Amino acid sequence: MDKSVLYLISYGLYVVGVNDGERPCGCVINSAFQITSEPMTLAISLNKNNYTHTLVEKAGHFSLSIISEETAPALIGDFGYATSREKDKFANYPYKMLEGMPILTEKIAGNILCRVLTSVDRGTHTVFFAEIIDTLKGDGEPMTYSYYHKVIKGKAPKNAPTYQAPEEQPASEVRYRCTVCGYIYEGELNNEPDDWTCPVCGQPKSVFVRI
Repeated sequence: MDKSVLYLISYGLYVVGVNDGERPCGCVINSAFQITSEPMTLAISLNKNNYTHTLVEKAGHFSLSIISEETAPALIGDFGYATSREKDKFANYPYKMLEGMPILTEKIAGNILCRVLTSVDRGTHTVFFAEIIDTLKGDGEPMTYSYYHKVIKGKAPKNAPTYQAPEEQPASEVRYRCTVCGYIYEGELNNEPDDWTCPVCGQPKSVFVRI
């Protein structure tokens, strides 16, 4: 089986937002799509290990902030490679609360507010079907998953439904992989200044390993 064919399926990047009763929480997902027009219904896929999954199950609603090509890569790192159990992910980014749900407000293509209708257990993930209760137009072009891979050179985190283990690279090529987000740096990393950080998740050079 050639799993690379699965990369040809079109995806976007979104931040799922929900409140845990004390502060806003959320995570990045790449699987969200509208499935009916009347009533307006969409579906998202969330890994069961995510704290956001637990909160969406409990709250029965969530927001979607549609990441744009102008969104800072660090935001994708913060929301995609850390857990809201331990980190206030919204602390460093402009947001506001609508209907009890947090939405990001800067360099975001748009926002959608949703109420959960039902869910389906699919092993590692739960697919939530939700009614769209409101939408807000933002700015910029939505970031596709292809753009994320080719331009930002990001990788799918292990909790993503599209995760694939990294392939081994030829020994003759000098490359380094971020152990937090999977970003691949091509070239000699030691040539970068000491304060250089991963362009995807913002971690220092010390978390990179040569591959």
